[in-house]
Amino acid sequence: MKNCKEFLNELTDYLDGTMTEAVRAELDEHLHWCHDCHVVLNTTKKTIEIYRDNTIYELPERLRVQLQQAIITKCKSTKVVRKSSE
Repeated sequence: MKNCKEFLNELTDYLDGTMTEAVRAELDEHLHWCHDCHVVLNTTKKTIEIYRDNTIYELPERLRVQLQQAIITKCKSTKVVRKSSE
């Protein structure tokens, strides 16, 4: 049975359908019980579909500004932790 790391290593081949039936069956079994890998697979598929479409999705101005402000606020609140050289 495959684990999460093995699944992630095989993700591209899984999506491309370029693996043996035996390996695909093992990955399908893993996906059956592993919610995290199932989410990764679905998110990756959706991302590929969005980029394959080549359509630019414009955000409404208000949402774009809110998102930009949230990112700036988060970046400003994140502190860099430095190791002291003792």
